[in-house]
Amino acid sequence: MYSATFIFATGQFDEAFHRLDQRIAEIAKTVPGYLGEESWENTATGLTSNVYYWESLEALQQLMQHPDHLTAKREQAKWLAGYQVVISQVLRMYGDGKLQDRLPVTAAA
Repeated sequence: MYSATFIFATGQFDEAFHRLDQRIAEIAKTVPGYLGEESWENTATGLTSNVYYWESLEALQQLMQHPDHLTAKREQAKWLAGYQVVISQVLRMYGDGKLQDRLPVTAAA
C-alpha cells in the first residue's frame, strides 16, 4: 500500500478552486486501487494535510496523470501559499482496533 500526503498552506480559494478540488476528489474515488483518504489541519502552523491511500504506485499515478490533476498542479499558485507532496510506501499498520469504523484504511484492509 502507498500513501500520498499533500501538505499545503491555504491561500485565496475561489469558485474555480472549489470546482476543481471537488472534481479531483471524485476522480480519485473512481481510480481502481483507491483505498481512502483523510485530512488534517494544524492550526498552529496553518497547514492542511490530505492523505490519500492507494493499493499501488500505478493507481496513484493514474490520478497524478489525469488532466484535471495536471491543471490543478499547474495553477496551484493561484490558490495555495505553498505545498509539498510526500509519497510513501506503507510498511505496517497496527493498533488496538478501536478506530476501525473511523479510519479510511485499517490494518484489516
